[in-house]
Amino acid sequence: MRWQTLWLPSITVAASIGVLGGIALPADAQVQPGQSVEASRPEPYKVTLGSYSVAGGDLPAGPGLDVNLRYTYGQGNVWLGWFRSPALGFSEPRAGWDDVFKLGKVRLLPSLQVASGGFVGGSLAMETGERWFGGAGLGRTNLRPYINLNFDPNDSYTVYGGYRWTNASSVSLQLIRDNRENPDQQHIHLIWRQKLADQNQFIIDVLAKQGTVEGKYIHRTGLSLGYDWPVWSLRAAWDPKVNFSAQNMLRFSVARHF
Repeated sequence: MRWQTLWLPSITVAASIGVLGGIALPADAQVQPGQSVEASRPEPYKVTLGSYSVAGGDLPAGPGLDVNLRYTYGQGNVWLGWFRSPALGFSEPRAGWDDVFKLGKVRLLPSLQVASGGFVGGSLAMETGERWFGGAGLGRTNLRPYINLNFDPNDSYTVYGGYRWTNASSVSLQLIRDNRENPDQQHIHLIWRQKLADQNQFIIDVLAKQGTVEGKYIHRTGLSLGYDWPVWSLRAAWDPKVNFSAQNMLRFSVARHF
C-alpha cells in the first residue's frame, strides 16, 4: 500500500487544483492558463478518461484509472469524478465547482472540491488584464487523505502572468508554492497555448519542480503535451517525483466534448 500513501495530501500537501492564467482552480475546470475567460466551447459536457502509471523509488509500480464528467454553464463548471487503482483495490469519488465573477476590471475565481473520506478543499483568486494579464490565488484544504490528480501543491499560493494574442493563444508563467506543511515545495509552469486552423490547438506545459523528497532536496523537469480538436482532446505528461514522492509518473488522457 506504499504507492497509495505517497498520494495522500497529509504527506504531499497536494490536491486537485488547476489554473486560469495561473489561478488556482480544480483540475477538472475548463479554462486553462492564458485562455480568455470568454473563450469556451459550445458543447456543455466533457467526459475524460485518464490513465496513470507510477514507478521508481524502489517501490511497487501501480496503475490508476480516472473518469470525469464536467458540465459548463456560462463561465462556470460543475463536475463529478471517480478514481480507482485496481492493483490497490482503492477508489475515490469526488465532485467540484468553480466559476468566474467579473468586478469591473478584476475577475474573481472561487472553487470548491469535496471527496470521499471527508476531504474538502477550495481556492480563491483574482485576475486582471486582457492581452497582458496577471493575478494571484490562495488554496486551502482540511488536510484529510485525498488522491491528488492535479499534482500541484494545494495548500499554497499562486502568482502568475502572461500574454494572450487571441482568446485561445497565449504564453504564461506561473509559480505555485506550498505555504503550509512543506513550504520548500514549489512548481513553476511555462505554458504555451496555440490556436491552429479548423478550431484545433496545442498546449505545451514545461514544469520545473523543487523541494524536499524523503529528506533530499530535488530539482526536476516535467513535460505535458496536449492537442485539441473540435470534439476530441488528448493529453500526455511525464511528471518526475510526482506529488513530491519517490516515484515518477506517466499519464495519458482522452476527452470528448458533447
